[in-house]
Amino acid sequence: MHDLRTLSESLDHLQTQLGPRGTDVPWEAIHTLVAKRRTLITHIEELRHQLKKGSEHIAQLKRQKLQAEEAMATLRDLRTQIQGLEEDLRTTEGTLENEALRIPNIPHTSVPPGRTEQENLEIRRWGTPPTFSYTPRSHVELGEALGILDFKRATKIAGTRFSVGMGPGAQLERALANFMVDWHVTRHGYTEVLPPVLVNRQTMTGTGQLPKFADDLFQLPQEDFFLIPTAEVPVTNLFRDEILLEDDLPIRFVAHTSCFRREAGSYGKDTQGLIRVHQFQKVELVNFTHPDHSYTELELLTQAAETILQQLELPYRVVALCSGDLGFSAAKTYDLEVWLPSQQRYREISSCSNFEAFQARRAGIKFRSKGSKPQFLHTLNGSGLAIGRTLVAILENYQHPDGTISIP
Repeated sequence: MHDLRTLSESLDHLQTQLGPRGTDVPWEAIHTLVAKRRTLITHIEELRHQLKKGSEHIAQLKRQKLQAEEAMATLRDLRTQIQGLEEDLRTTEGTLENEALRIPNIPHTSVPPGRTEQENLEIRRWGTPPTFSYTPRSHVELGEALGILDFKRATKIAGTRFSVGMGPGAQLERALANFMVDWHVTRHGYTEVLPPVLVNRQTMTGTGQLPKFADDLFQLPQEDFFLIPTAEVPVTNLFRDEILLEDDLPIRFVAHTSCFRREAGSYGKDTQGLIRVHQFQKVELVNFTHPDHSYTELELLTQAAETILQQLELPYRVVALCSGDLGFSAAKTYDLEVWLPSQQRYREISSCSNFEAFQARRAGIKFRSKGSKPQFLHTLNGSGLAIGRTLVAILENYQHPDGTISIP
């Protein structure tokens, strides 16, 4: 979220900085509201100046024991006008703040320019994709043949884009989750949290899912609750409307939760298997840090996620997202993409992002240095990792000709 001062003083510059990222922003309405706000503030200041002068005039009349009724009536009228204008200003600022929630974050200067994922920049690779003397099977074929993934019964129970883990399949998902959480706690100093998977509207707004991505969320309208698309949402909001101490930063949390996504814009994409589903398990890393250190923290967070893939000996690459592929709230993002033999390409398994103060401003999360005023901290998060996609990568990379799997 961008503050009212930025909107008032640098709106044209902000629009230029965002470029194609701001295509869906209601710029015309925002310009109109900014102009109205500026006019109201000017008018209120003028009337307050008149009020001050009028009060001084009345005081002078009273000292001279002269009639002041007419001047006092004028002052009452001025106060009424000011109250009306202040109410109009509050309404205008509220509307402006709501419209500003639709403005995405500004990309960091190190983000590569571009419009689509084809212009993302590869940073590094790790491991060598395995070679097979046969056409490698997909995780769907392998999982169904082994009886560890049941998509047909999942469809009967809930519909398409769901799965049921059976026997060793369910055990492997659970083992992966425990391994990931324990690794981040013991090796990288994260603190485990177990948050709700149902959250309120303010929580979804704080991290940037609302209002822009309402169609991507599962909602319980009777209670105005939402199912979380990622643990980033509740964990980031743990400190909503709080002021932390600088000495306590950085704070690093890890959470394993179920996640829920409608995938409304992905019809026809990855319709089979575990790549794109409505419900999945994920281990999430969420960091709160000093603004001066957030890009160092981004590298550390990304490396923490990478170590899981390295421990599992899964080939992957790291790419920096270009400005056009960057998420709404992010200032910079690295994607980790794991090799899938059946597709002969790398697929996303983690996104690691620095949001700078964007989420902190929306959620009111600040920190205080000794002798200084509170200021917004920086938030970061990344998958450490998506468990279903990790299962996919293990099945496909560790498969044998007879359809069995070696577990790393």
